[in-house]
Amino acid sequence: MSTTSRITADPAAPPPPAPPEPAPPEDGGGVVAFLERLGSIIVPIGVALYAVLYLGVEQMYGIFGINPEQAGIDQSVLLGRLFGTLVLMALIALPAFGLLVGFLWLADRLTRGALGRLFDAVRRRPWIAALAAALWCGATYWGLFNLVTDLTLGLMVVVAVGLGVLAFLVPFRLLRRRPVGRAATKVLIGALTGIGAGFLLILAMMQGAVEVQETGQANELISYVGFQDQWAVLRDAENDKPLYDGRWMMLLGESDGTYVFYDCDKQETFRRPMETTNLSGIQLDPAREKGFTCGSLAGRG
Repeated sequence: MSTTSRITADPAAPPPPAPPEPAPPEDGGGVVAFLERLGSIIVPIGVALYAVLYLGVEQMYGIFGINPEQAGIDQSVLLGRLFGTLVLMALIALPAFGLLVGFLWLADRLTRGALGRLFDAVRRRPWIAALAAALWCGATYWGLFNLVTDLTLGLMVVVAVGLGVLAFLVPFRLLRRRPVGRAATKVLIGALTGIGAGFLLILAMMQGAVEVQETGQANELISYVGFQDQWAVLRDAENDKPLYDGRWMMLLGESDGTYVFYDCDKQETFRRPMETTNLSGIQLDPAREKGFTCGSLAGRG
């Protein structure tokens, strides 16, 4: 008799469990992953923009020959004003971003998905993706170059393309080999975008300060970054008599017991001790007649 016995299947036994179905392909983590990716871009932009905005405030007050500290703008005041600026910029950027996404979605629907397939095809080709990122980073230097010298649009395009290809193309291509490199690329692009936007804002702030010098009225932009278009008539603290023929002076700020004023009529910046100066008839954002300019007494004795 054989030592081995044949094992027969028991017809009453339950059937073996079916193999598990393959898990569906991941969609990138859904909303949480999307927010993480969005944060990896927005946070570097915000940090870089905040750092550059301080230079913009210095340049803006430098038009009047003073620094922010002489106008009473210390780090705490500056921090509050710049955060307010960032909030306003975020309120403007979010709808613009939403409109852009909606436009791209509509374009993808109208082309029956061709736009999305084209984007995926470009994203999978590392040299093309690196070239697009390099050109974008080269274009972010437009504000910096315009702050240093005047550039025409054609020359700036040449500079942006040349700088992007020579300085960023190969590093971005090498970084795309690994996930950590792609994440570093996003951070670098976000930081350069914030810096580039910051230098554009510096240019606008300087132009706004020059406009105040010439017209005696601040525009909306520099008002949003904390510049106060505040005017008053100066009086002697001892006898309350008007000073400077009762002319209106712009109050730039106060620090260490001293007021800093801008004389629109003479286009001069001067300081006066607070204990000898009273302010009367204070106005914020006064209305000016059309065509008003400063300098009516400039150059006179």
